[in-house]
Amino acid sequence: MTEQRFVMKCGGSTLAALPNSFFDELRELQLAGVRPVIVHGGGPAISETLGKLGIETGFVNGLRKTNDAVLDVVEMVLAGRINKEIVRKIQINGAKALGLSGVDGMLIQAKPVANAAEIGFVGDVTDVNAAIIEGVMEMGYIPVVAPIGIDAPGQRYNINADTAAGAVASHLGVERMIVVTDVPGILKTVDGVKQVLPVVTVEQIEEMIASGEIYGGMIPKVRAAIQCIQGRVREVVIVSGEEPGVLTKAVREGGVGTRIVQTNEGQV
Repeated sequence: MTEQRFVMKCGGSTLAALPNSFFDELRELQLAGVRPVIVHGGGPAISETLGKLGIETGFVNGLRKTNDAVLDVVEMVLAGRINKEIVRKIQINGAKALGLSGVDGMLIQAKPVANAAEIGFVGDVTDVNAAIIEGVMEMGYIPVVAPIGIDAPGQRYNINADTAAGAVASHLGVERMIVVTDVPGILKTVDGVKQVLPVVTVEQIEEMIASGEIYGGMIPKVRAAIQCIQGRVREVVIVSGEEPGVLTKAVREGGVGTRIVQTNEGQV
């Protein structure tokens, strides 16, 4: 049997609020030989800290404008506070975790995004040093990765967590990614009742956004999930972290949350 591994993307605030049962499940999966990798975000905590420090920030197409001052805060909050909060929470619940940022060992290599002149130090991933993650898993730890990138001259970059998660999964050769949110999946109203869509293609999502069926806070969530589909990653499952047994179902059984697939081809 090949070892099972999965990459899980989660917002920092979502992960901090998850019940202990979620982390118990993470431990059980790890004990059963499944190897999880966590890539986390932390947008609200970054905004809150920038506010406290009186540093102005803005967004262009959902990406944070990042100058040197903002970059310092992004690194401090993501690689420091949020990363260690997650590691602590995993450890309190009996599993083993090791926190990393993309700077460590040149884990996430990056280059400036195309509109860097407008947006500053925001990066696209050029490479992931998967051997580091493999090594951490080999030692029996869950890697917890903060999405900061770095280039050869040593410039740091703020990287969208969904983009980073998709790149990490692709370089690890993982075909399915799990996105943990506070919703049970993509909902569609059928006969006045909201139901979770079991499978949806990228094209169908764009149609549902255009028609208003997907609206409000759900739009960035599904768009984020779509960003994870890159390289070898062929599908992303959106699940609620509050649902009992959700990880085991998502990793082993299926039938939970919404599977977002590239196209209908080869769908089972």
